[in-house]
Amino acid sequence: MADPVNEGAREHFDVDQDFITYLNGECLEWAWMDYESLQRTLKAQGEPLHSMVVEQRPGLFAAAPVFISELQLRQMREVIAAVEEVAGKPEPHSPLGVFYGYDFHLNEQGAHLIEINTNAGGAFLNALLIDSQRGLFLYGSAVFEYRLEHIFIEMFRNEWKLAHGDTPLKVVAILDEKPETQYLYPEFLLAKQMFERAGIAAHIADLTELQVREDGLYCGGDRIDLVYNRLTDFDLQQYPSIRAAWKNKQIVLTPNPSHYRHYADKRRLVLFSDAAALREQGVSQTSIDALLKGVPRTRLVQAQDAEQWWAERKDWFFKPVSGYGSKGTYRGDKLTKRVFDEIMQSDYVAQRLALPGERKVCAENSEPQMLKYDVRCYVYDGHIQLIAARLYQGQTTNFRTPGGGFALVRAVC
Repeated sequence: MADPVNEGAREHFDVDQDFITYLNGECLEWAWMDYESLQRTLKAQGEPLHSMVVEQRPGLFAAAPVFISELQLRQMREVIAAVEEVAGKPEPHSPLGVFYGYDFHLNEQGAHLIEINTNAGGAFLNALLIDSQRGLFLYGSAVFEYRLEHIFIEMFRNEWKLAHGDTPLKVVAILDEKPETQYLYPEFLLAKQMFERAGIAAHIADLTELQVREDGLYCGGDRIDLVYNRLTDFDLQQYPSIRAAWKNKQIVLTPNPSHYRHYADKRRLVLFSDAAALREQGVSQTSIDALLKGVPRTRLVQAQDAEQWWAERKDWFFKPVSGYGSKGTYRGDKLTKRVFDEIMQSDYVAQRLALPGERKVCAENSEPQMLKYDVRCYVYDGHIQLIAARLYQGQTTNFRTPGGGFALVRAVC
């Protein structure tokens, strides 16, 4: 199959970003989602996963890929490497934390790190999407050199190995609050299938299904070795039994509260965008330059500065310190005075507004429309495993937009 991107289309563009803007601004037939192939891949997973996605979550996968430039890709890598330097190495024999999600807005000014998630969802679903679209030209040589499933299972095994050496990993619990009610529950099923194919018993569990015993944590009669943590109470204050089992080293918990504090607490963005504080910590100038260029200025919100914040609100995006999934986040130009006053009395940070990119989508049975997108790098031990995008309408990401959802990413050389 010929690659339309590299067959003369670029010759009309002198600036790399102009070419990316063109690709994302057109409904190019050769770049549409192959829905038939996706359907076949979903059916191969069996029921109930197929019906869950097709019938109950039609907005899960986007109708078109997102194009990014090599420059934007390089900028994202530089920011990730710089964050890793600032965060430092974990304690010996400690897990590194699976599926860190580095979320970026890409625009004409470059790649801008909006936040880091330490329990980023979607990796298994995006791996399935990539596998279903092998005929398209996608980012990531690793996708083709190895199956992502192999990369993922070795990551979990390494988390266990860091704490227990060569002792085999036998039992995993995929833990969330009422997991069957979660929108991304289908990927819990994909994760369970992956573990079982690797000879590892796996339970998708709510806290009520776990039993704390003197020698550890149990589910369905099995002693749990490793917990794949999808809970959004990042400090586990509401889950003292899980926290105690982790602190007492009865389980390997990944990701865990330590990972959250070092990477995903929104106050870390304040540090990442503060040159003086970074120099004081001895961060290299190379990393400081990457962070100042790639992380929008972020500040703690304090009530005594309310008058200034109100005057400048249109330039900022307000986020709760301990929030997740875009809950409680607000663009300053959309704020009412009532909500603004509530923010001033709460724990918030404000991040300089960095607009997301836009992608034109021609969804079936609807008019072409421009959707916003962000790009998520799934990272383990500082290395990008895969890159995906999320297409959406409105203020923040969602999976309810026709033609939106998780999208393939193509880095254009």
